Amino acid sequence: MPQIAQLAETYSSQFFWLVVFFGITFFLIGRGMVPKVMDTIAMRDQQIASDLAAAQAARDAADEREEIWRKRENDNRAAAQGLIAKAKADAAAASEKKIAAAQKRLDKKLAEAEARIAEARSAAMAEVEDVAVDATQDIVARLAGAKVDTAAAKAAVKEALANG
Repeated sequence: MPQIAQLAETYSSQFFWLVVFFGITFFLIGRGMVPKVMDTIAMRDQQIASDLAAAQAARDAADEREEIWRKRENDNRAAAQGLIAKAKADAAAASEKKIAAAQKRLDKKLAEAEARIAEARSAAMAEVEDVAVDATQDIVARLAGAKVDTAAAKAAVKEALANG
């Protein structure tokens, strides 16, 4: 076969060109392009690391600010609670004063009312005594036909009322 016979003749030239193209490819890609790609990857890794460090620093700063804000918020809340408690105490004291003043007015009115009731009771009792004296005189005059003077009738009515 003639193709096999030519193989030995063309084998060395093909091997030569294979080495030449492999060498060119190695130097172009291996020495030219790969270092640039590796430098780009290294710069990218360095940029990512610096971005992560900046993000961590920003997170730490934000956490610190948040802690300061929370402390200030808690202090403000405590101050507000103090103001509320003071306002409640002031309102309770004012209410207690108003209630005490109202109670004094009510006690005064109650005492006045009790005095008026006592006066009305004594006036009513006096009227009852007067009516009883008149009735006693009238009853004795009709039943016994005798006339009783007013002083004796009053004494008898008072004695009867006292024995009850």
